[in-house]
Amino acid sequence: MRMSGRCQKLPVRRRGLAPVVLALALLTAACGGNSPTSSSSSGSESGAGASAASAGERGAVAEKRLATNTLVPLEGEAPAPQLPVTVDSSDGRRVTVKDTSRILPLNGGVAEIVFTLGLGDRVVGRDITATFEEAKKLPQVTRAHDVSAESVLSLKPTVVLADTDTGPKEAIDQIREAGVPVVVLDPATELADVSTRTTRIAEALGVPSAGKALNARIDRELAAARAAVPRGSEPKVAFLYMRGSAAVYLMGGRGSGADSLLAAAGAVDAGVEAGLDKPFTPLTSEALVSARPDVILMMDKGLESVGGVDGLVGIPGIRETPAGMNRRVVTLEDGVLLSFGPRTPLVIDILVDRIHRG
Repeated sequence: MRMSGRCQKLPVRRRGLAPVVLALALLTAACGGNSPTSSSSSGSESGAGASAASAGERGAVAEKRLATNTLVPLEGEAPAPQLPVTVDSSDGRRVTVKDTSRILPLNGGVAEIVFTLGLGDRVVGRDITATFEEAKKLPQVTRAHDVSAESVLSLKPTVVLADTDTGPKEAIDQIREAGVPVVVLDPATELADVSTRTTRIAEALGVPSAGKALNARIDRELAAARAAVPRGSEPKVAFLYMRGSAAVYLMGGRGSGADSLLAAAGAVDAGVEAGLDKPFTPLTSEALVSARPDVILMMDKGLESVGGVDGLVGIPGIRETPAGMNRRVVTLEDGVLLSFGPRTPLVIDILVDRIHRG
């Protein structure tokens, strides 16, 4: 199931003022485009240097960074692709890429990686899930989530990046038959997939060194985010995917993607603990009450679709959980929450802050 949508942020509880020096440092980082999880000109990531900051401080800066809806490319000059390259495609083919002057990513997370590698000026189009600012003005080549081969070919791409969820298959076949190299990637569904996907994209575009640099940056940022997890706190969190207008009510389990994020943020996935061995299972009040989550994690569009927190607690079973009784609901934009890309460390920072609050 492909998840998409945009978020509306819930109010953030005010906290006491940090020491002046730290506050100034955080403000400077946010205004300069460098957050606790972005690169610094000294060559060491500011995320690594800010590991001692509290979860609240890191979460606040991460929220500001995400609110800009922009990306932080690798420092320095854009990498020069070394071509041609021949790479493995996840549909069992070997694909040779000879030209990366017109790149077309058919997945929002893939597009984020391409831009962050420093190749954004070569991207000629986007799919519906590429919602960050740098991509918004690009022509959209999908209708709903289906790729339009005609729209893709009209942009004359020299390489297309897709994943195994991209379809319909007939459209991908049509693009290939027109002579355009199409590199298919496995979907990213957990933190471990971030480095794998980054490496494969960088190799397909002829910039493997940039891929290694980006992976090193993300690793440092994730380590700093994890270092802020409060000791002794292990809240139980249920990830709910809802689309009220379509009567879709699902609970995340093993493989949902959220399970990996919650583990990194120091939480217990309520669905996994309840024995849900599929990514998503139809929600029942009995299962929810039995899972007893302390916090509910959702995508913003999902919460909006059921009428906000007031509407959510009216769904059978929600009010009977500790999360429902205490109205402990955390939301993030779905285009970011499960993107598993360069902005994922920001997601971990925010989750660490929000889900561990008393």
